[in-house]
Amino acid sequence: MRVSREQADKNRDHVIDVASRLFRERGFDGIGITDLMKESGLTHGGFYGQFKSKDDLKVQASRRALSRSKDRWAEVLAETPNDKLGALARLYLTDTHRDRRGEGCALAALGGDAPRSSPELQSAFREGIEGYLELLDSIVPASSGEARRNKSIVTLSTLVGALVLSRAVGDEALSQKILSAAADEIAAKSE
Repeated sequence: MRVSREQADKNRDHVIDVASRLFRERGFDGIGITDLMKESGLTHGGFYGQFKSKDDLKVQASRRALSRSKDRWAEVLAETPNDKLGALARLYLTDTHRDRRGEGCALAALGGDAPRSSPELQSAFREGIEGYLELLDSIVPASSGEARRNKSIVTLSTLVGALVLSRAVGDEALSQKILSAAADEIAAKSE
């Protein structure tokens, strides 16, 4: 039975959302098309009517995850009158974010896979990183454009790196220490 164009678009968006979550939870190679479509509540056969390949879906799911995270950052920054860097660090460097990979940052969950992936996926990550850096550029204290961008890069690197390390250590106390030390360092730089 054929579905309407509107329903097909909704199904496609749903698959991208599910893939975005599952790729962050399990990695790009941690789930196949059949299981992904089953998780989406759709048939395997419908996949190729919506996407060129799994690589195409990886790009679209990554773009969606990166865009939504950037939008969340923008919301927090808009709601925070003071200490914007500290607020961002407190949002990002939490045990909840650490433990819920599927809902979290695509950079921390999948950034290590991007160099081994297609130029299109690398482009999606580059665009996502640029979006984060633009937000950070608007709040980091610096005297010049180049100094501001450098501080934004260091801040983003600290956020993502701390989250990755906190997930990797397998020790709750050390994991918490990594998160809190990085958050404290970022907050101190905003003063």
